[in-house]
Amino acid sequence: MLRSLDSLIGYGIQATDGPVGTVRDFLFDDQAWVVRYMAADTGKWLPGRKVLIVPSVLERPEWDRRSLPVALTRRQVENGPDLSEDQPVSRQHEIDLHHHYAWDPYWLAYAGADAAAPFPLTDALAHPPEPSPVDGAPRDPHLRSGKEVEGYHVKATDGEIGHVEDFILDDEGWVIRYVVVDTRNWLPGKKVLVSPEWFDAVSWAAQKVTVDISREGVRNSPSYDPSRPINREDEGVLYDYYGRPAYWQEVLEKTGATVGHW
Repeated sequence: MLRSLDSLIGYGIQATDGPVGTVRDFLFDDQAWVVRYMAADTGKWLPGRKVLIVPSVLERPEWDRRSLPVALTRRQVENGPDLSEDQPVSRQHEIDLHHHYAWDPYWLAYAGADAAAPFPLTDALAHPPEPSPVDGAPRDPHLRSGKEVEGYHVKATDGEIGHVEDFILDDEGWVIRYVVVDTRNWLPGKKVLVSPEWFDAVSWAAQKVTVDISREGVRNSPSYDPSRPINREDEGVLYDYYGRPAYWQEVLEKTGATVGHW
């Protein structure tokens, strides 16, 4: 199901033996547009700590109770690698984190490995952190905070159209399917959905996204209503309007499956 990332902020994270905290942010991979971590606010339990949890340990979410149960104990979280709230997430911290929880490191996919297959941690250590171009700190250059990216300017092929307001997440694979663009400074009252696949470029330094769509195309595009869930019919209308291949059709073609009822 497709869900707004903003709507998940504040959800409780429940370990097998008690609460861990609440969701305060999401860190996504700016190459794959996949959420890699939930960042938890642990309140008074672990003051001053940033706790990162991979979506793969999520059990069945309790949407009505705004609760996300995870297959971890409070002791595992408490004994995990320390990361202060104001520290960036380094690749070394990720290595320590994945080693502590015995999680499979995802970043070997960048080196041509199969990220879904198990591999020894020594392979991960063979790929050192990349230095930040700003201060030389060994940060993961592909992790982005959802909160920080909200507000980025969005530019069409022929001019500004608005800013990033939210992200729409597929809760089955934690893939970001759409960026919600608020056009209120240009078209008051209109919000639209844009797939990251339609981006021409993203300037993280300038905080600007350029999309392969004209302003006129956006003006006449289907509007996004945040008050109701997005279904496959809505997605079909959007992709048909822009004349783009639908991601679910591409998956069906690759797997050889037939189209059924979604």
